[in-house]
Amino acid sequence: MPQIKSAIKRVKTQDAARKRNAAQLNNLRTAVKKFKTAQAAGAENASELHVAAARALDKAASKGLIHKNKANRDKSRLAKLAK
Repeated sequence: MPQIKSAIKRVKTQDAARKRNAAQLNNLRTAVKKFKTAQAAGAENASELHVAAARALDKAASKGLIHKNKANRDKSRLAKLAK
């Protein structure tokens, strides 16, 4: 554990950011997984879940959780599944 006051604060903020990032990535993965399972099952709300998954990917890219190219690649793959 650091002894310097600013270093102690930095550890706290890093921990908070790590937890926030992990939660947001978990929400992203959940949205994508919900769409994939609904699409495989042929559910009628699959198109709504596709929009939610694409939105989650865009939000993650804008916040810097994932690279924008990864977000676009994943959205493209989801769109191919939606057809």
